[in-house]
Amino acid sequence: MVQSVDLRPVETLQCDLLVVGGGAAGVATATVAARNGLSVVLVERYGFCGGGAVAGLSGTVCGLYEASDMLSNRPVQAVWGFTGEFVRAMEARGGLGDPVRYGKTFTRVHDPVVWRDVADDLLFDQNVTVLYHSVAFEVLTDGGEAVAGAKIWTKQGPVEVRAKITVDASGDADIVAMAGLPNFIGDNGQVQNPTMVFRIQGVDTQAFAAEYGEDTIMPPKVTEMIVAANASGDYHLPRSKIWLFQTTRPGELLCNCTRIIGQDGRELNPLFHRDFSEAERMGRRQAHDYARFFREKLVGCAASWLNDTGVQVGVRQTRQVEGREKLMNADITAGQKFAHGIARSPWPIELHSGAKPKVEWLLNDVYEVPYGCFVPAVGENILVAGRCLSAEHEAVASARVTAQCFAYGHAIGHAAVLSVRECIAPNRIAGTDIRRILNGDGARLD
Repeated sequence: MVQSVDLRPVETLQCDLLVVGGGAAGVATATVAARNGLSVVLVERYGFCGGGAVAGLSGTVCGLYEASDMLSNRPVQAVWGFTGEFVRAMEARGGLGDPVRYGKTFTRVHDPVVWRDVADDLLFDQNVTVLYHSVAFEVLTDGGEAVAGAKIWTKQGPVEVRAKITVDASGDADIVAMAGLPNFIGDNGQVQNPTMVFRIQGVDTQAFAAEYGEDTIMPPKVTEMIVAANASGDYHLPRSKIWLFQTTRPGELLCNCTRIIGQDGRELNPLFHRDFSEAERMGRRQAHDYARFFREKLVGCAASWLNDTGVQVGVRQTRQVEGREKLMNADITAGQKFAHGIARSPWPIELHSGAKPKVEWLLNDVYEVPYGCFVPAVGENILVAGRCLSAEHEAVASARVTAQCFAYGHAIGHAAVLSVRECIAPNRIAGTDIRRILNGDGARLD
C-alpha cells in the first residue's frame, strides 16, 4: 500500500497574522498590520515579492489616475494611502517612470528590481517574518469553519504557522479553496487568458516615439501591420492590438502583446497544472515571434533583441472568493460609491479574451469597492486581499490592477489589526469603521 510521508521535523510558528502571498496586496497587508503592532508572517512562493507586477512582469502601476476624453488632460491621481507610499518609495530610488498615456488615462512603468527592494525594506523595517520559496499546502482549522493558520512547504521541511487571522493574498484564493469555503472560477469557469509579458532592448526610443506617438496603446497602423504579418504565415501573432511601454531603462520597451490560448483553442486556466505549463511554453514562443516582428518591421527596433520574459505568465483571473458582498459589473460603469467602501478605482474594464481587447472606460470618476468583497461568505478568522476578491467577471477585469491591490491590502491590514486588538471576528467588523481608519491613514476616500 502506497503512503505519503514527510519524515522531516515540523517547525511551529505563532503569530497574530499570516499573510499568504507577497504581491501588492500581501505586502500592503503585512506592512500595515505589523506597523500597527501585530506579529506577522508572510509566505511567498518566489524569492521576492511582487506577484504579477514582478514575477509576471506586468511592469506598470495601473489604476492611479482618472480617465478622461480630454486628449490634453493631465494625470489626476485618484488613489492614495499605502499606494501613494509605495509609489513615493519607488520614485525616490529612480524605479518609477513619469505617467505615460494609456488610452484615456495614464499609467506608470516601474523597474521590477526596485519593486522587490522597496518591498523587502518595508517588510524588514516592520519586523515581518518572511518565508520566501515557501508554499501553503494545508489549512489549519479548529475542526469547523474557523481558520487557524496553514502548513507551509519549505526546503527545510514543513512549517506550521498558527495565526489568529489568516489573509489569503495568493491571487488564486488558495487558502479559501483548501478550507472548502465557497468560491467560483471566472464566468462559469471561463477565465481571461494569461499573457507572457517581455522586454526588448536596443531600441531607438526617440525614433520609435516619433513614429508611433506617446500613447502606449499602439496606433491602428501597427495593428494593421500585425494582421498582415500574421496572415502571411511568417509569424504567429494572435493579438493585433498591443501595448508597448518605454521603461525607466534606456533603449528598452516593455511589451504586453501576447495572447496565449491552448493548442485546442481554449482560454487556458492557470489553476490547472497542464494549462499553466502549456501557457509558459506558448508564451515564450509568442514572445520570440513578436520580438522578431518588432525588429523587422517597427521603426526604431531594427537593432533590438529579446532581453527577458516574465518569470511566469501574467495571470489575470483564476479562482475568487464568494464574499459577503460582490462587486458587480454595473458598479464599475456607474461609478458606484458605498458608505463602507474601503478602496476606490478609476480603472476601466479590460477584457483581454479574443483577438482584440475590450476596454470600457469610466470617465472623470471612480467607483468604490466594499469591505464585504474581502470577507468570505462562510468561515471565521479569514480575509482575502488582491484579485481573488468577490467580483463579477467583468468587474474583476477592472478591480484586479496594482494600485487597487495595494489599497485592498491597506484596508485588510487595518481590519486584521482591529480584529486582533478588539477581539472582533473579521466578518463582524463594519466597513465604515475601516473606511474611517483609512481616511485617518491618508487614503483620502472622502
